Amino acid sequence: MNITILQRDIKWNNRAVNIARADEAIERMPGADLYVLPEMFSTGFCVEPNGIAESIEGESLQWMKRKAAAINAAIAGSVAVTDGERYYNRFYFVKPNGEVEYYDKHHLFTYGNEHIHFTQGDKRIIVEWRGVRILLEVCYDLRFPVWARNRGDYDMILYVASWPSTRAKAWSALLVARAIENQCYVAGVNRVGSDPKCEYSGNSVIVNPYGEIIAKCEVGVECESSVNIDMALLRDFRDKFPVLNDADYFDVKDKI
Repeated sequence: MNITILQRDIKWNNRAVNIARADEAIERMPGADLYVLPEMFSTGFCVEPNGIAESIEGESLQWMKRKAAAINAAIAGSVAVTDGERYYNRFYFVKPNGEVEYYDKHHLFTYGNEHIHFTQGDKRIIVEWRGVRILLEVCYDLRFPVWARNRGDYDMILYVASWPSTRAKAWSALLVARAIENQCYVAGVNRVGSDPKCEYSGNSVIVNPYGEIIAKCEVGVECESSVNIDMALLRDFRDKFPVLNDADYFDVKDKI
């Protein structure tokens, strides 16, 4: 499976511009099976969603459906949505046949007050796409390894983020750690540029199960990068060195 990561400079709360530029970036990188955009790719990261969040059938999701169908590939990225009376940081995974799966961010960023307006998701979501089982995670989830513990049920983790440049070292180190400890591929897609509160340096990468960076975006600028996920390599590594068989068991209790 070929995966393309799309490191974007997101214009604050300008959905039309951000979607148009994401569309252009995808067109520059034809032929991938999966395209991954950052957290809240169409608006920028918001902790006060009133006036910014869109409906569950809003413009961002409709564009993802149209684009996925047009290029016969999956598109993934998170969007601030309102679902009933609640707001969610919702990570959509859209397939070209119109099927939509989603994960609602579990670890809300309390340091930035995300928890005040957004509702915590309570389900761990794994999607299957062209022979690869993919765990969906969002930004702050990266700091919590128990939530991402591989139970033998996935092959790759996607992290979409708005991770500030002041904590870029933690972002890079933790992505490698998640790949090594879970014997999986990890794709971390972060934004660049700035919003009213933070600056972002990107540092978007794809890491293989050995902890090696096999694709990366240039730091601080909009960039796209692609690589083929080698499932034979992953299976061979797990067969020869079955680390997960000796992993500790965690009984994850949801707080909701």
